[in-house]
Amino acid sequence: MEKYIISALVKNRSGVLARVSSLFGRRGFNIDSLTVSPTTDEAFSRITIVVIGDEYTLEQVLKQMAKLEECVAVSHIEEEDAFCWELVLVKIRGDAAVRESVREICAVYGANVVDSNEKTIIVRMDGTPSHLNTFLSVIHSFDIVESSRTGVTAVHKDAVLK
Repeated sequence: MEKYIISALVKNRSGVLARVSSLFGRRGFNIDSLTVSPTTDEAFSRITIVVIGDEYTLEQVLKQMAKLEECVAVSHIEEEDAFCWELVLVKIRGDAAVRESVREICAVYGANVVDSNEKTIIVRMDGTPSHLNTFLSVIHSFDIVESSRTGVTAVHKDAVLK
C-alpha cells in the first residue's frame, strides 16, 4: 500500500467537505490526512488529501472526485513535483539524559524544542512528509506520550491547477 497526495479545487460551499469525505467512506478508501484551506478566490477552497491504497485506489478516487459537482479540478501530486509541507508536534517523556538526546536529534533533523520541563520535552518539526517520517522513525524508540500531525498541504511546482 502506498500513500498518494491528491489536490482538489472545490467550490467554497457549505457541505462540500462532508460530500468529499463521505465519498471516501462509502467506497472504503482510507484517508491518511486531510487539509482544507481557502484560496485567493473566496469562491474556491483547496482540499489536500493523502489516501492509502494501490494504483487502482488512486484511479478510482480521482475519477469519483472528478464526478462531484463541487469539484472544479482534481489531480494526483507527486512529492518531488510539488512543494509539500506539514507540521508535527511530539511530546516525549524522559529524564535529563533523554531530553538531551532528543535535543541532539532535533539539531540533526532541524526540529525545534518548544517546551521542556523535568518530565517531558515537546518538539516541533515541519517539512516534507518523507522528512517527517524519517525523523519520527528515529525518535520512535523514546517514550512518546503524545504526537499530532497537521496533514499535508501542497502546491504544484510547475503545473497550474486553476
